[in-house]
Amino acid sequence: MSIVYHCKHCRNIVGELDQQMIEAEKLGFDTLNNEEKSEMIQHQANGDVHVKTICENCQDSLEQHPHYHELDFFIQ
Repeated sequence: MSIVYHCKHCRNIVGELDQQMIEAEKLGFDTLNNEEKSEMIQHQANGDVHVKTICENCQDSLEQHPHYHELDFFIQ
């Protein structure tokens, strides 16, 4: 089982944890409400967990261009 973090804007992989067992609390998932969990966390058929996040490059772009927050995708 792997936990794969990928950017929700550019879809690049930000990081990956290869763990057999890990507590959701250690990853901070327990601080998310149900809507946030369903938007950010996807459980794959093979047991992997994919987590949407924002990479540093996209975060920099959002800070430089705040109106990008209005868009679902700003990377073309």
